[in-house]
Amino acid sequence: MKILVTGGLGYIGSHTTVELLQAGYEVVIADNLSNTRAEVLDGIEAITGQRPAWLQVDLSDPTACESAIGPLQLDGIIHFAAYKAVGESVAEPLKYYQNNLFSLVNLLGYVSKHPLCGFIFSSSCTVYGQADALPITEHAPVKAAESPYGNTKQIGEEIIRETAVAAGLKTIALRYFNPIGAHPSARIGELPLGVPQNLVPFITQSAAGLRGLLSVYGNDYPTSDGTAIRDYIHVVDLAQAHMVAVERLMENKQEATMEVFNLGTGKGSTVLEVIEAFERATGESLQYAMAPRRAGDVIAAYADTTKASELLGWTAKKSLDESMRDAWAWQCALKTQG
Repeated sequence: MKILVTGGLGYIGSHTTVELLQAGYEVVIADNLSNTRAEVLDGIEAITGQRPAWLQVDLSDPTACESAIGPLQLDGIIHFAAYKAVGESVAEPLKYYQNNLFSLVNLLGYVSKHPLCGFIFSSSCTVYGQADALPITEHAPVKAAESPYGNTKQIGEEIIRETAVAAGLKTIALRYFNPIGAHPSARIGELPLGVPQNLVPFITQSAAGLRGLLSVYGNDYPTSDGTAIRDYIHVVDLAQAHMVAVERLMENKQEATMEVFNLGTGKGSTVLEVIEAFERATGESLQYAMAPRRAGDVIAAYADTTKASELLGWTAKKSLDESMRDAWAWQCALKTQG
């Protein structure tokens, strides 16, 4: 089985590529290096002993996309490639709509011509906003997006749903909660270019002396310690869920032209609990200070993963402490590499 992994040199894409290769799939990566480095391919090869083919292509360009993937005989596509910085999307909305939606449309053009090719979309729990009830199930209403980035995920799902019905496609949208950690080998991990937008890489970079004091945004939320709650899932658990989703499509087990699954641990952790887990798992001491809430941040979000457990046979296995330990090992490996 040949699988195209778009954004396959990115954070979740590289870990999913590793899981697919180790399970015996042939993988082709498409990545334009807009938010990663080519050296990630070396890490994938070091872990798996295999170096997948890599297409350096801008998938939002219809001609370039068709030229790159049109000749391929693909059994499945996992689509990660997208811009993902919330703040940047507010400042540059057209950049996000052009990249995230045009690339999706171009890939669906290929799948529409090859309806046996399964399609898995990297979606997000941002589509739920501040949910009315916790934990969040797949039946929770999709609320007005807080940012153009979030809106591209909502619109993306709508485009897939309508195209899947019209063309009889096999598609799955996976709504992630908060991916963290790194591969236990410390050969691949989260590699944000510039200032990290997510909590854990900011923690590890602060502990490594690269970022100074860590800011905790908001200590007046109605939670156990006043800080916001999120569902933090180890990236390897997340990657394995993608492999299981691919198998579901390959074996024609889907119950609709588009299925939606939440991917999380089913447990929420506050920001201070994440900091405590980091200190406990690594023995490092972290300096932080409270700061005002950020606009757009929800109070709490964590997943109900019953559907993924029952239909995919998948549950997250790794603990928060394991995630923090692996994230720190990756940060230390980066420091060693200079």
